[in-house]
Amino acid sequence: MSFREAGGGIPLVLLHAFPFSSAMWLGQREGLAGVCRVITPDLRGFGGSGLGDDEPSVDVMADDVAELLDAEGVERAVVGGQSMGGYVTMAFCRRYPDRVQAVVLADTKAAPDSVEAAANRELAAQRVLDGGDLTDTVPNLVGATTLARRPMVVGRVRGLVKSAPPGAVAWALRAMAGRPDSFDTLRGLKVPALVLVGEEDELTSVADAEAMAEAAPDVQLEILPNSGHLSAIETPVAFNKAVAAFLAKL
Repeated sequence: MSFREAGGGIPLVLLHAFPFSSAMWLGQREGLAGVCRVITPDLRGFGGSGLGDDEPSVDVMADDVAELLDAEGVERAVVGGQSMGGYVTMAFCRRYPDRVQAVVLADTKAAPDSVEAAANRELAAQRVLDGGDLTDTVPNLVGATTLARRPMVVGRVRGLVKSAPPGAVAWALRAMAGRPDSFDTLRGLKVPALVLVGEEDELTSVADAEAMAEAAPDVQLEILPNSGHLSAIETPVAFNKAVAAFLAKL
């Protein structure tokens, strides 16, 4: 499993959104390296990580993260993710609760896909495997403020989307479509949690974040202004400030 890291101290594992790689966490590796050890893996098939031949599953991705921590000699870590990375984080909490020191969930949700949403993911998987791409989704991935005022961010997101390998994209779409309801996972957390959401996120809304915050027993909710679904990329200073403050309390 390929990964990038920076800094030292308490381990913070950040799992990337779909369909990106650990490249999306550049602002976090730079901005949080002074307060923790930032570990940013490439999930299956993305970045420098191989896809393998396992059936699509967020549990498989969670197992990959556990193997990486084993290889790096990390017994417990703060584990977090954005969007798809949040789904993998919740799977990790189910499978390896004793290895979680705290949780960060950004622009994600605990509810499973509806039948319609899962069907749409399968259509997207087939389209990508047939030679199409997902660049038409870029306007939905960022907020209105970013679309209007941050052309360089929009360009970066578009480039990251275009560089995603088709096989990994299809595998991840199917893994997300098959993920379970995670509300019981949140209710069972024995560690602190930070829930972050962009105020302008239209894919996993503020209401989704509030529902997760209501489920977890020890939780802090932060709504990030002028940001959409990719808050870590769109407003990295605000994102990092919230995470650093959360880590300082541990």
